[in-house]
Amino acid sequence: MELLECAAYLRAHDNYLLVTHQRPDGDTLGSASALCHALRRLGKTAHLYKNPEITEMFVPFVSPYYVPEGFVPETCVSVDVAENKLLALGFEGKISLKLDHHVPRGEQPENAVIWTHSAACGELVLALIDALVGGPDKTEADLLYIAVSTDTGCFCYANTNSATFRAAARLCDAGADLPLLNKIFFRTKSPARLALEGMVCSSLRSYRDHAINIAVITLDMLRRAGVTEDDCSDLASLAGQVRGNRVAITVRELSVDPPRSKVSLRTDGGVDASQVCARFGGGGHKMASGCELDLPPDETADAVRRAVEEVWA
Repeated sequence: MELLECAAYLRAHDNYLLVTHQRPDGDTLGSASALCHALRRLGKTAHLYKNPEITEMFVPFVSPYYVPEGFVPETCVSVDVAENKLLALGFEGKISLKLDHHVPRGEQPENAVIWTHSAACGELVLALIDALVGGPDKTEADLLYIAVSTDTGCFCYANTNSATFRAAARLCDAGADLPLLNKIFFRTKSPARLALEGMVCSSLRSYRDHAINIAVITLDMLRRAGVTEDDCSDLASLAGQVRGNRVAITVRELSVDPPRSKVSLRTDGGVDASQVCARFGGGGHKMASGCELDLPPDETADAVRRAVEEVWA
């Protein structure tokens, strides 16, 4: 589906429910909320599915769009969700339209707009808002800046390109509060987060003369640091800060019994991260992908490192 076809589809339908992905980040929440706001400006009834995993950092920005009790949607739109199994916990409806920037995986809805060239889904939603209402207002600009900036690590990740900066400039022109948003999402850390970073950095594992670096985060470390889920954002960036790094593997323990671990894989492009994660049922982008394994964190780290070595070879 082309962008203008998507805009026509949204004009022709109503009673929207915007759905985000599990463990929601700034891109899925900011993009979905911005589109929800734009649909309301268009005179549509639109609400945001109340993802049970939304963390406190995002609540002030997205809570105005929460779906009221008893609402029956006619049109469910997923935003920044690579495949159905990643839809927000508790959502049981059928997706009518998919907006995303990941390489498609699994069963896809009939109607989909997928911009794999975009660093963030927020870039796609910005273009869609242009087509729907002529451009973002200040509220949408704030939400989309959250989307684009967080998915690019404040424009530091390798997925950042000239289109990303053009989108950010447009959002700035539309009134996005860059100093406030950058302070909230990139320049504020709790004492607990700093304590956790110390634990992670002191236990980093390096291979190939620091070309491969692995950070393992256990539930015990999280408990000892006293962190909240907000404190755990962007932990995947720590291992990649080692001088000489080309592949950063971050393993976070999700449960002990049964064992389950989440992997975030970041590379410089020399190793296809999505190819590695696909071996474990995951995926994403060439330089940033993820997966989950039914293994303890140390075994997960070893398994993913071996896969990286095989793909690299």
